[in-house]
Amino acid sequence: MLRMSGGEALVKSLVREGVEVVFGLPGIQLYGIVAALRDEPSIRTITTRHEQATTYMADGYARATGKPGVAIVVPGVGLYNAAAGLATAYARCSPVLVIAGQIPRDQIGKGLGGVHEIADQPSVVRPVTKWQRRVLTPKDIPYAVNEAFRQMRTGSPRPVMIEIPPDAGVEREQVVLRRPAPLSPIVPSREQLREAARVIAESSLPLIYAGGGVARSDGEEALVRLAQATNIPVITSVGGKGAIPDNHPLSYGSCVSPMGERHEMNQLYEVMQAADVVIGIGTRFSLGNPAGESSTLININIDDNELTRIQSNTIPLHGDARVTMEALLPLLEEAGAGDRPSPVEAVVAARRLIAYYDIQDQEPQYPILQVIQNAIPDDAFVVWGVTQFGFYARTHFQVQHPKTYIDSGYSFNLGYSFPTALGVKVAKPDRPVVCIVGDGGFMFNASELSTAVRYGINLTTVIFRNDSYGNVARDLDDFFDGTHETDLHNPDFVEFAQAFGAVGMRAEHPRDLGELIPLALEQPNPVIIDVPIKNMPFPRPKALQHVSSLAWTVPERE
Repeated sequence: MLRMSGGEALVKSLVREGVEVVFGLPGIQLYGIVAALRDEPSIRTITTRHEQATTYMADGYARATGKPGVAIVVPGVGLYNAAAGLATAYARCSPVLVIAGQIPRDQIGKGLGGVHEIADQPSVVRPVTKWQRRVLTPKDIPYAVNEAFRQMRTGSPRPVMIEIPPDAGVEREQVVLRRPAPLSPIVPSREQLREAARVIAESSLPLIYAGGGVARSDGEEALVRLAQATNIPVITSVGGKGAIPDNHPLSYGSCVSPMGERHEMNQLYEVMQAADVVIGIGTRFSLGNPAGESSTLININIDDNELTRIQSNTIPLHGDARVTMEALLPLLEEAGAGDRPSPVEAVVAARRLIAYYDIQDQEPQYPILQVIQNAIPDDAFVVWGVTQFGFYARTHFQVQHPKTYIDSGYSFNLGYSFPTALGVKVAKPDRPVVCIVGDGGFMFNASELSTAVRYGINLTTVIFRNDSYGNVARDLDDFFDGTHETDLHNPDFVEFAQAFGAVGMRAEHPRDLGELIPLALEQPNPVIIDVPIKNMPFPRPKALQHVSSLAWTVPERE
């Protein structure tokens, strides 16, 4: 038992949980915590220019490392600002701890008008956090931190929140620090696994559908071994991109539908509908299982709320994706599932039609995406903003390394990609990291270029500039007889970058990215590449024609 302040108890508890980086913005209610961080050499503190960036950066850090990211903000407006990053982390099941200040303990709930006071602060982030806790005394802080990390490391790893009043941060009392909670991976019973192995072995057209839970369990190698041992091809959700290399002979690629609508977006739906057994691994099946009740769904998921939600004809396997696959493999061999003929020729033939289903003849999207693909190293992390290229990347950008594809999930929020990519680069300073963003999205958090320069975060950011909210402008033109207030006034992005001390580059044409991206990745400083581009037409080939018929995207005609 040691006598220490609440701030010291918090920081020492974070150290015990393995935290090495904290993203934060100091404020009056956090002085006890900030002082403790100052005096702790094993934790690096990165100060952002806006609270929104703290949670975005923590999310990027978490997704690149698999370890929880930590953000610290002032109460009230600070937590409101940080909530956008929590929403994205929630959508992608990312473990992010946000530590929020509070007003003084004796003022909470009395409506006296304290600085940054809001009523019932935890309710602000309850919809986008898995767990919340108010801690009022220093001695209670270690337990709260211990439980927060246990929550992030068990079940579905979504964001959590702890709030600490300023007096608890500076008061001193006897504190007992805690060790990290020991965790045992959940694995289904042998009987359940044996039944699943039997069904798989007896199937005629099985298919694996892999989601983001594979990466969160570090199960990528186990997935490849499972596919190869059984000759079962793999489709990934967007969150699962990279769980199996896109160039693997058993990989069909990623299957998505825009705006969460369940439509036959491409031939992958036809492939899934033909399956008699679908092995879902670490996925929510957000669009449902296209094979439906005609198939048997073997559903491997750490979240027991997801196990039987999809369809009645389900064999639920409650467990960690990696450990469950590893336990299933010998039983599949025992059941004879490895005797299945190789489907590689059929997969490769189908993939020629599937992988480039809608924009291979589309100008200028497809050629530009290919230039980007060729210019970025295979092992690079790429963070895709909510842009047209970000949409196409969900199916078309080829991913060969685990955890290197990062997007906003169903959150689809502008502004997330630049600070998230900064967090990725903090986590992986020796790996190439590229952010692909539009001019509208970049300006949401453009001030974080100051953060990048200050801390030497040499991220490469490609800004596609059409001086408008281009997707919205196009849709209003196409479906509502004209746009309205979608034009933007931008700075000169090259001069903007240079004003912060970063490197600014300008492409005369998007194809120049083939030379500029490799050059930018060699720079020791942050790089902004300005890429002027005209508004792009919406692809009209067969796979995407249905989008214009979505009832809520077009006006109702008389």
